[in-house]
Amino acid sequence: MRKQIILIMVDTQRTDMVGCYGNPTMKTPNIDKLARLGLRYTNAQTTSPVCAPARGALFTGLMPHSNGIVTNSCSIYDNIKTVGQRLNDNGIHCGYVGKWHVDGGDYFGNGTCPDGWDENYWYEMKNYLKELSDDDRRRSRKSKTSFDEDWTREMTYAHRCSNRSIDFINKFKDEDFFLTLSYDEPHGPCICPAPYNTMYNGVSMPNSKNYADDLSTKPLSQQLWSNKNINKSAEELQKPTDNLSLFLGCNSFVDDEIGRVLETIYEQCPDAIIIYTADHGDMLFNHKLNSKNCCAYKEVLNIPFIVKGGAVGVVDYPTTHLDVTPTILDYMNVEIPPIIEGKSIMAQIKDGVTKINNEVYSEFTRYELIQDGNGGFQPMRCVFDGRYKLVINLLHTDEFYDLERDPDEVYNAINDPEYKEIREALHEKLIQEMDRTRDVYRGYQWAMRPWRDDKTPSFRNAGYVRQREESEMYEERQFSYDTGLPMEEAVRIKIIGADKKA
Repeated sequence: MRKQIILIMVDTQRTDMVGCYGNPTMKTPNIDKLARLGLRYTNAQTTSPVCAPARGALFTGLMPHSNGIVTNSCSIYDNIKTVGQRLNDNGIHCGYVGKWHVDGGDYFGNGTCPDGWDENYWYEMKNYLKELSDDDRRRSRKSKTSFDEDWTREMTYAHRCSNRSIDFINKFKDEDFFLTLSYDEPHGPCICPAPYNTMYNGVSMPNSKNYADDLSTKPLSQQLWSNKNINKSAEELQKPTDNLSLFLGCNSFVDDEIGRVLETIYEQCPDAIIIYTADHGDMLFNHKLNSKNCCAYKEVLNIPFIVKGGAVGVVDYPTTHLDVTPTILDYMNVEIPPIIEGKSIMAQIKDGVTKINNEVYSEFTRYELIQDGNGGFQPMRCVFDGRYKLVINLLHTDEFYDLERDPDEVYNAINDPEYKEIREALHEKLIQEMDRTRDVYRGYQWAMRPWRDDKTPSFRNAGYVRQREESEMYEERQFSYDTGLPMEEAVRIKIIGADKKA
């Protein structure tokens, strides 16, 4: 049997924008069908609430702080390999069609196929724009173009991405391959033809107590982000708008395009593994916030994640985009080197019951390198175990939520004595994970929180040396500073001062 994996991803979609996640107002029949044929994950989390950091982690198996993309407009470090490079170097054909957004260029990318992917199918947004006249480029960036009769389905980026993907599948159906189809939709400007452009007129998002969250116990950064919305009532924030209508319409439009590709996969590659997800969600005025930025609410972190190709059912255990790359490598029998921070979930995909992660992690550093605004430097780290969520906002108030009792994440229990033991246990795991993944921003400041009176600052922190440990296919084993010889252990206690002399 051929080994084939197709990853389908959209940009900006939270779970309540997909029918199979419990919102019957959403018309997403093709994604819903995929969920019925495979595993639907209820507690999948992105590694970051913004595009480029989320994508960088997904395609490298490394957290944003490890792969270089800590904010939009940054690129992957030169010494970091993507899943495409690792597979291609092991003889697996890899195609990438759609939005890339990890090359450090502008929103549309630099239009050049990176190492590891089939250049004949490379088609990011800059390639699409170059197919259009200058006038049509401008039109392609305006939401109102959705109502122009001459801007048909065939003019959209989504349709052209689908066409290329269908061609790839038909051409290479008898080979082993990994294909990524990465739509920009439903991300703004949300261009979609009729009937999608009016399909959600008058529709609101599901009711939630958090529309009334006054943010008084939340970080200052969220209060500033809310701006004038902080004084609006829940009723005002939940009113249907033209922007929301187009956004949801575009969401159903991209589902239809996904359906075209899925039907080809079902016919030509019936045994292929299909992974479906989104890079992140959108606040849509929950908690009086819009779009995405520095927060860890479920509206931006909890994303759809569906896998067909093994067991059928629902998985409630936490999972993360960090696991996508090692899972693909595992399935393709390609080495998972020590540098990879995620875990393979192939065992879980096969049986639907194996627990892989006890906790998953997310982070934020800043929104975008090229922008002075959007809050600037806002270091945040989050740990989530499926019920409890701890958020450390290094420069502001921390957050703790019990999603079983408070699914809308309104009550910030960071100082509640009832949760002291659970909160501190998660805190210790978060600190350990920052150390394990060599978080460039790790330090005693993350431990010294106002609600941890048992902590004392240490200049040495955990006191370990943590050298990079890549596959020898790409990098000679690093040398130890103390011996000048190949390191025996990548992670080891750092001996200093009198201890070293002794």
